[in-house]
Amino acid sequence: MLSQSYLLDAPAGLAQKVRRIISQRKHINPRRLRFAATLGELDFDQLDVVDIILELERRFHLTIPDEVPLRTVGDFVSCVAAQHGGSQRPVA
Repeated sequence: MLSQSYLLDAPAGLAQKVRRIISQRKHINPRRLRFAATLGELDFDQLDVVDIILELERRFHLTIPDEVPLRTVGDFVSCVAAQHGGSQRPVA
């Protein structure tokens, strides 16, 4: 699991954008996307995870390595926050 400190350090706007992307890709109410919610709880399959990864990479201009364990919504936020560094702006 990725360092949870990135969840604390991640700008609120960044976390919201990541959750919004996940919400749109899976058609889930963003309120259901708690940081601790596992992908299994949300009925995500491997294709859903790949779609979300590709969208996050496109929007934030980053690369998410295959080795990164993504098990929760918070893992997605942590991964983007770790690479984003606050210096880039996501594409709308």
